[in-house]
Amino acid sequence: HTVAHELSGNVIDLCPVGALTSKPFRYQARAWELVQKDAIAPHDSVGSNIHLHLRGNRVMRVHPRANEAVNEVWISDRDRFSYQGLYSQDRLPRPLLKRDGAWQEIDWRDALEAAATGLKRAMGKDPDQFATLVSPGATLEELYLAQRLTRGLGCANIDHRLRQADFRGDATDPAVPALGMPVAALQNLDAALLIGSNVRKDQPLLGHRLRKAALKGARIAFLNPLGFDLNYHALQLVRAPGAIAEALAGVAKALGASSPGAAGALIAKAKAGKEQKTIADSLKKGERSAVFLGALAIALPDYALLRDLAAAIAKACGASLGWLPEAANSVGARLAGAVPHREAGGRAVANPGAAAGNLLAAPRKAYMLLGLEPDFDCWNPSQANATLQGAQFVVALSAYRSPSLEACADLLLPVAGFAETSGTYVNAEGLWQSFTGATLPLGEARPGWKVLRVLGNLLDLDGFEYDSSEQVRDELRELCADLQLDNTPGGAVADHPPQELAGLTRIGDVPLYALDPLVRRAEALQQAVDAVPACIRINSALARAQGLEGADSAVVVQGEGKASLPLSVDPRVPDDCVWLSAGLPGTQTLGGQFDQVTLEKG
Repeated sequence: HTVAHELSGNVIDLCPVGALTSKPFRYQARAWELVQKDAIAPHDSVGSNIHLHLRGNRVMRVHPRANEAVNEVWISDRDRFSYQGLYSQDRLPRPLLKRDGAWQEIDWRDALEAAATGLKRAMGKDPDQFATLVSPGATLEELYLAQRLTRGLGCANIDHRLRQADFRGDATDPAVPALGMPVAALQNLDAALLIGSNVRKDQPLLGHRLRKAALKGARIAFLNPLGFDLNYHALQLVRAPGAIAEALAGVAKALGASSPGAAGALIAKAKAGKEQKTIADSLKKGERSAVFLGALAIALPDYALLRDLAAAIAKACGASLGWLPEAANSVGARLAGAVPHREAGGRAVANPGAAAGNLLAAPRKAYMLLGLEPDFDCWNPSQANATLQGAQFVVALSAYRSPSLEACADLLLPVAGFAETSGTYVNAEGLWQSFTGATLPLGEARPGWKVLRVLGNLLDLDGFEYDSSEQVRDELRELCADLQLDNTPGGAVADHPPQELAGLTRIGDVPLYALDPLVRRAEALQQAVDAVPACIRINSALARAQGLEGADSAVVVQGEGKASLPLSVDPRVPDDCVWLSAGLPGTQTLGGQFDQVTLEKG
């Protein structure tokens, strides 16, 4: 039987003599031909410690490196097999400049001068016409230099929160939302409430720690727009996206919690049902309780309201409040200042820039993109593609030459990928973990921090004379020296009633193997059970109401985009909802992850 599990590759490491091997590595090399290098996994916020096994200048396999405080002796399959994406056919080996609609290879000197000239010309005398969008999977050093460059040009339009929809809580957000406890402490919890999280798939090793807690008797509860497959007993409260805030207010009501602003008003009129009372009782009785906000909560249009409600619940029962960050450097990006409202070190700015959603909804003339693909990595890919394609000048720093980047960019600069560059990741608990480059970059690709350093100099910005990534890291560490991670919000959102969506609501989670460009190109992962293709999933009642009973496909319409996709009836989907995952081929023309959709017969 196939072992279909997000941690299945760990079976390989159980053999004491190394007789068990993975299919991708089988017959590829002898063990004594390999050189071992230490690294940090580049995906979720765990920061798993790994060994890279190299032959020549090629990563041949990845094994776990023991660190009891982080990943124990395990790694997820995503961390184990994603290295295959380094050798994808669409790697970008040399700089490319678009001239008269055709791509031409140019040398690095001309490419960097073209980037500096293009950005200056497009901005003109208005710095607000420039914006930088960065991947939360970029290294700490790349994120720090990207925000330094952006602010050096006179604007604060930089953001890494590409899959967030609601930014109304920015002014009162914690400086650096993080886990709120050591990773290892998860397994010692007595009770936990996870809001908008599929932790088993989003952060497999955090899910594993919570499973250990559950097996010891911890009472775990979830509030989600879907019922997810779990491998331990837990209470799952499922509500449509627009009703999650109301359900969460019911938990707060059962605890006697209070909050200013819109959250307080919602608590006042909420009713606590049996399930909400059960969750409240578990959190109140647990000596070590926690409330967590996950990736789905962050993507919801009511995120700011959910944050305030979660904070009120945690305060009322003495629980820890935490976040389950989505990517390798979601926490690091905050420390680096890759947000419009805070500088490096978490310092608030007097004149905030625009957040990611606003930068794509209100187009700028010039954009710099770092490590992202607009059609798969943004909350509203249709809007992102349209905005970027309409910009006057777009420069993209990328390891890959993807169709969406070719469509929107004027200049493509090849940067080193995972294992090819030095850098730092900051995991969910706030642990800084640095690594060195294990292999040389492909072709003429260069480490992203070096590209940003030279670009800063060509733009005549001060302070870009760095000799190493360690120098960049140490400068940022000094700026963070006095920062204490504290998840307590600085206030509540005053005017934020729950968003009501008429008609059908899309539920757009991001599947396990669609998280980032590297994973999407790992062949072994794309053949796994969890690598499901784009599919429209609805419950039987909606299928009858839409006249889609027995249909094999349907057309989903969202905004100006539409897609014809396979149709599946799934009882886990709430009424009047359409489960259609984001980040998958076939969904690029659609709108927001959680927004109104309509269905048509295929």
